[in-house]
Amino acid sequence: MENLYMILGILIFILTFYFIITEKYPKSLVTIIGAALMVIVNVLNEETALEIIGYNLEILILLMGMMMIVEIMSETGIFQWIAIRLAQVSKGNPIKILILLSLLTAFFSALLDNVTTILLIVPITIFLAQKLHLDPKPFVLMQIFMSNIGGTATMIGDPPNLIIAALSNRNFNDFIINLSPIVLVNIVVLLVSASIFLRKKLVVSRELKASIMELDSSRIIKDKKLLLKSTIIFILVILGFLTNSFSEIGLAIISILGSSLLILISKKKPEEIFSKIEWETLFFFGALFILIQGLEELGIIELIGYYVVAFTQGNLKLTSSLLILVCGILSPIVGSIPLSLSFGKLVLEVLPNYVGNTESLWWSLSLGCCLGGNMTIVGAAANMVGTSVSKKVGIEISFKEFFKWGFIVVFQSIILSLVYIYIRY
Repeated sequence: MENLYMILGILIFILTFYFIITEKYPKSLVTIIGAALMVIVNVLNEETALEIIGYNLEILILLMGMMMIVEIMSETGIFQWIAIRLAQVSKGNPIKILILLSLLTAFFSALLDNVTTILLIVPITIFLAQKLHLDPKPFVLMQIFMSNIGGTATMIGDPPNLIIAALSNRNFNDFIINLSPIVLVNIVVLLVSASIFLRKKLVVSRELKASIMELDSSRIIKDKKLLLKSTIIFILVILGFLTNSFSEIGLAIISILGSSLLILISKKKPEEIFSKIEWETLFFFGALFILIQGLEELGIIELIGYYVVAFTQGNLKLTSSLLILVCGILSPIVGSIPLSLSFGKLVLEVLPNYVGNTESLWWSLSLGCCLGGNMTIVGAAANMVGTSVSKKVGIEISFKEFFKWGFIVVFQSIILSLVYIYIRY
């Protein structure tokens, strides 16, 4: 009977992931059905399924709060204003625009989340590229890559880091201290290599450069009072995240309190803001937690953990390197979010078998999942959102085009991460 449960559980898991990857149906619905089937076939009971959602409720509420704050801030036009000002500071030089927009994307992805950042930055990126009569694809791809790289630096920047934080009990500052150095290195290397590769393609006339300088950024800001209010709340929320380790106030409480206060002082209708929350993403996360718990109940993750330990023979550096490589390869295929959850459970299983600074396992997992997701369109949520936004305005990026660029970006990111983990830990 146990073998039957295992076969059914694995089959449900594989089919669910197949539909997530192929995107034949909405991923949230597919994942919910997969999670429900895990309960129906008795791989795990309903009580356990609800408990696992409750255990990870902090992640869902944290995301919800940040989505509402960003939604209200975006109404002021501040993100577009910053992008245009950066383009004007660069004096219409396309290489400089690419670099400044990329830095802006990386910065906002670290402080907000990469999906939200991509939604805000990609439309203005396409606008600026078209204004200069340039192919928008390299610009859009760079923003997507930078959103995943920048988001890796903080706990809230990339969804896999939220999952890793919940499993490892690491706080906001832990992520910044351990991951921001290698993220900065990755940003510099990517900008240098992209500038060299694209320097002959990104050439424009003086007249086109002048057209960028003529854009009136003052008209972009729609509500200065709302901008002031939202900026103050946003800064207070970030300060709350940074002081979380000694204030002991949960990140979910900080996030949802900040968003609620902003709705109150901005006099927005709550139902209007609630409707803008990415409920599909939240339901996807909740169902995914149940799906992965099903695998754990079957003992599959424990079994994989046994083979990992046996292969590495308790060598911490070898295991860390293996995590980066395996996650870097699998993340573009199955997606960074489900991979971080399943392998996060795996790390918990193997931790007792190692002696030394086992923190390296968590940071290796983060680097492999977050940076590896840059290889394919389905590798990360930001990739799918970015290409979808582009397609709506007639800029279609094929799977092959994305992979051609993504492979190079991930290859150099993985090499840099391996060196970093080996030297630091």
